[in-house]
Amino acid sequence: MVEFAGGDTSGMVDSAQPQPDVLVVGGGISGIACARALTAAGVGVRVLERSGRVGGRLSSPPLHDRPVDLGAAYFTVSDDEFGEQVADWERRGLARPWTDTLQAYGADGSAESKPGPQRWAAPGGLRSLVADLAEGLTIETRREVAAVTPGPAVDGEPARAVVLAMPDPQAARLVDAPLAAAAAVAGQEWEPVIAVALGYAERSWAEIPAAFVNDHPVLSLIADDGSRRGDDAPVLVAHTTGDLARRHLDDPDAVVDEVVAAVGELLGLDAAPQWTHAHRWTFASPAQPHDTADDVPFLLGDDLVAVVGDGWGPPKVETAWRSGTLLGRTLAARLT
Repeated sequence: MVEFAGGDTSGMVDSAQPQPDVLVVGGGISGIACARALTAAGVGVRVLERSGRVGGRLSSPPLHDRPVDLGAAYFTVSDDEFGEQVADWERRGLARPWTDTLQAYGADGSAESKPGPQRWAAPGGLRSLVADLAEGLTIETRREVAAVTPGPAVDGEPARAVVLAMPDPQAARLVDAPLAAAAAVAGQEWEPVIAVALGYAERSWAEIPAAFVNDHPVLSLIADDGSRRGDDAPVLVAHTTGDLARRHLDDPDAVVDEVVAAVGELLGLDAAPQWTHAHRWTFASPAQPHDTADDVPFLLGDDLVAVVGDGWGPPKVETAWRSGTLLGRTLAARLT
């Protein structure tokens, strides 16, 4: 904490005393990338994460003895520096190129192949990439934050700067005027999703790495988790539409039967899954991302309260990584 000297220097910061840390609230990939960049610049930083582990929406909880990606389905690479990070993950066996072609299902059930950029996945689940970035950082898990106030401070604890690495609606709960972040995140709408994992006795579907589902009342995406992980486990993950998710945010398990039936019909499956697991994402993706410059994919106010994440550019994993990394460097330059 900042301490003040006595006598004639009252009110002056004692440089002999350690300065407070930068406090990063949120342990998803943007928050961890920001903390890593600050640490590399020699700035003290702590990450405050409300859950028991880092990962955020790159969630890969263990289900039936293997991680299952319930958040982001994959990631792509267009930025050179992020490409270097991904190449490092690939060399160490943490990331793998998955597919450059997805399926697109129409309202009538017709399927069409859609070539596109290389999609990447992780053998250990996407959360493993965040955990890798978090190695060596100071992280406080199970830390629930109630308020960020001018100073800045987190729940009354002074900080050199505060970074809110989370969706706008969650950040809005923590800040009020006169903080610049309060106006920036106010009223920003995000789409919900309920992700349902379906574990089958065997793989009985045609090869479909993943498929977008258009104009469907239940489904928006289906991903073959065994394909993307590379272990061929008979596990699918389906994402609901935002409308369906909104109706069942208080009880995500209520969508399971509809999802099982819709997936079975779309893929022509006769067998029912042996197990299912539903996870609610109240704020899965921004309805309208912030319009920011490509080299400034974040908000940093003069009050040293910042907001980062995939809402500050195209809503992708790459955006979240760049948002945190570039903010960390900008913030370090300002503080040092």
